[in-house]
Amino acid sequence: MMRLRGAALLRDLLRFSRSGAAAAAAAAALTVGGGLGCCRRLALRRLHAARPGARAFCTRSEGILEEPGKGPPAAAQPPAPAAAHNSHGAEPGKDAAAGAENKIKQGLLPSLEDLLFYTIAEGQEKIPVHKFITALKSTGLRTSDPRLKECMDMLRLTLQTTSDGVMLDKDLFKKCVQSNIVLLTQAFRRKFVIPDFMSFTSHIDELYESAKKQSGGKVADYIPQLAKFSPDLWGVSVCTVDGQRHSIGDTKVPFCLQSCVKPLKYAVAVNDLGTEYVHRYVGKEPSGLRFNKLFLNEDDKPHNPMVNAGAIVITSLIKQGANNAEKFDYVMQFMNKMAGNEYVGFSNATFQSERESGDRNFAIGYYLKEKKCFPEGTDMVGILDFYFQLCSIEVTCESASVMAATLANGGFCPITGERVLSPEAVRNTLSLMHSCGMYDFSGQFAFHVGLPAKSGVAGGIILVVPNVMGMMCWSPPLDKMGNSVKGIHFCHELVSLCNFHNYDNLRHFAKKLDPRREGGDQRVSPRPWDGFLLP
Repeated sequence: MMRLRGAALLRDLLRFSRSGAAAAAAAAALTVGGGLGCCRRLALRRLHAARPGARAFCTRSEGILEEPGKGPPAAAQPPAPAAAHNSHGAEPGKDAAAGAENKIKQGLLPSLEDLLFYTIAEGQEKIPVHKFITALKSTGLRTSDPRLKECMDMLRLTLQTTSDGVMLDKDLFKKCVQSNIVLLTQAFRRKFVIPDFMSFTSHIDELYESAKKQSGGKVADYIPQLAKFSPDLWGVSVCTVDGQRHSIGDTKVPFCLQSCVKPLKYAVAVNDLGTEYVHRYVGKEPSGLRFNKLFLNEDDKPHNPMVNAGAIVITSLIKQGANNAEKFDYVMQFMNKMAGNEYVGFSNATFQSERESGDRNFAIGYYLKEKKCFPEGTDMVGILDFYFQLCSIEVTCESASVMAATLANGGFCPITGERVLSPEAVRNTLSLMHSCGMYDFSGQFAFHVGLPAKSGVAGGIILVVPNVMGMMCWSPPLDKMGNSVKGIHFCHELVSLCNFHNYDNLRHFAKKLDPRREGGDQRVSPRPWDGFLLP
């Protein structure tokens, strides 16, 4: 049966692929001792060397023997216990994998680099560099992705030292991609969380244009520096947990996080101090009141970390005992790590403007001091300065989308693989964003959109689709609740189109698209080469 399925797979490759080299590689994989199973085991061995923060690859063994358009073969019966080891006590699987590795070194079996070349070359002996870059971008990866630095550096060096200039033969291609072959193979096999990224981004662009037509709202003017932004600015950026990126509109314009920083500094506090300690000082319930009200819960604590009173108390918990300069540098290091070292800045003009017009926050601060809401020995005025500084941290839509994706990815930055936040901090942060993140519109937003989000008076909305992606929508005009008019419309339309709402039934809600599945709402038949790159 295995030979028949292997022959069928080879026949399909010959029928669909124009590459004689690909067919030869397939024949070698099927006929040389160990065959497909050895290739698979070797591929898995290479995958286990990938960074710990990466999403898990598909490890189904049956997929490599499937015929296009058909399901997996019937499950084989497990071998008898006596057959688990050979006469020398060695494990057959390890021997076969080692044998396959030797055969790859001898050129008898194709390597992952070979198979990736055949996939992109489509029968040609050389690949134009622009074709490789275009194909790479279609997967959602950027050439500036830190994970691809070795590949891109080698590509630039190769272009400078070869006479062909813009063409890569197989050997040059392998030399360029070998350091990043696991990530590239996953990308071209469509094993990212959003497999058909081009189709998904076309929907994002349509939603962007729809939201762009929304009028109304008013740019915040109670902080004079914010009133200077044009009401026509509008941008949306997406970053998935696999580091797929897309941006449209004014996504490179810096703006201040304002209240969007509240969940981020809460996450830093829980990461450092733990949930129990942090919530001695602040509650977890929505307040049902305006975000800047002088009001505490029945325990004389701020209702939650997403209103001004709670955020001021959270600010007092970070790096206690350090001066404001050290505290600010500490939080900025976290922000840079969450953003994958993309743009994170500071607007001193906004900071000064906030401090000069911050009477309401000073009133909240003195009220908190009266009610003994701060840790003992806290300098309330110094804490308010630090609070204004954090509100004045600048980002772009692009860098903030990576921050959101770090939350979506369980605390791992998707483009660096670095763990920034603990799972506990991420879970708590997303829970509070879901229940309290959109001011006194939080209940409506949770009902209609069903995703963790946080808005700010600069016009930003940071949106998280857990385990899928993070987004930043930015448009300065605000509605009466203090949320971006265009951003709210975009979020509503996104969840109307895609089954991202927390309570959408993924199996039976067929009217919505599921970008996590190839084809949107159903899985397409595998391409002829899919069984060769990885199982």
